[in-house]
Amino acid sequence: MIDETSFLSPARRRQYEDDGFLVIPDFKSADEIAALRKRAEEIVDEFDPKIVSIFSTRSERVRRDEYFLTSGDKIRCFFEEEAFDEAGALRRPKALSINKIGHAMHDLDPVFERFSHDARLQAIAREVGVAEPLVYQSMYIFKQPHIGGEVRWHQDGTYFETDPPTVTTFWFALEDADRSNGCLWVEPGGHRSPLRERFVVQSGVGHLEKRDPAPWPTEATARPVEVKAGTVVAFHALLPHYSAQNRSAKSRHAYTLHAVDKKATYFRDNWLQRDGSLPLRGFV
Repeated sequence: MIDETSFLSPARRRQYEDDGFLVIPDFKSADEIAALRKRAEEIVDEFDPKIVSIFSTRSERVRRDEYFLTSGDKIRCFFEEEAFDEAGALRRPKALSINKIGHAMHDLDPVFERFSHDARLQAIAREVGVAEPLVYQSMYIFKQPHIGGEVRWHQDGTYFETDPPTVTTFWFALEDADRSNGCLWVEPGGHRSPLRERFVVQSGVGHLEKRDPAPWPTEATARPVEVKAGTVVAFHALLPHYSAQNRSAKSRHAYTLHAVDKKATYFRDNWLQRDGSLPLRGFV
């Protein structure tokens, strides 16, 4: 059994409080990673490429994309921004064109469920201040070779605002991630900065509200998080983070979970909403 009060050492808890993020190597085994990757490949293989939804943090398209905005309780695939040519045809095979799968695999797919519902994650969430974690979202991110899209500087609290801010991210490296294939960059201590933007949905349309003019980090103040497969990175709702385009010949598969404290107020105009047909659950 996991002791939910003492999974993290005091030094690691202090590091999270100081930096706003925590890196834990060797958290998931090679077998667990292989099972998740195999299932993701199967989901993509079953996906009908005639459903064209492109995910990009640099485009306005996603803000009006009903397929995306209603995916919080479903399993759906989204293409890379550079997947299509000028005529609208895929430049490469479907398996090398998908940006991500989202956003409820952790509740709807048995393989993803086993990977996601882990007592150790429950323990970490509680130790970093999420008293009653509810897992709102899962994403399988491919960061495809040559065309893997940039994820611009942002804070996850932008997309999951609660009062007080509680969304906590668990980012799992399913392949080695470094600067060559678009690893995460973070701003240590940046979780003490204000929420700069908020993504809200009104009448079926999403838009970004500007909240604070604080500048985003630069490479001079940011740190690359270069990690081996099996590592989990946990980070705070307000931590600025980013990943560059992947122009290398190797992919950078990752899996992400977002958990929110049940005790906090979850805003009704956040993009991801659930009705009673798929109740929210914790990590256990």
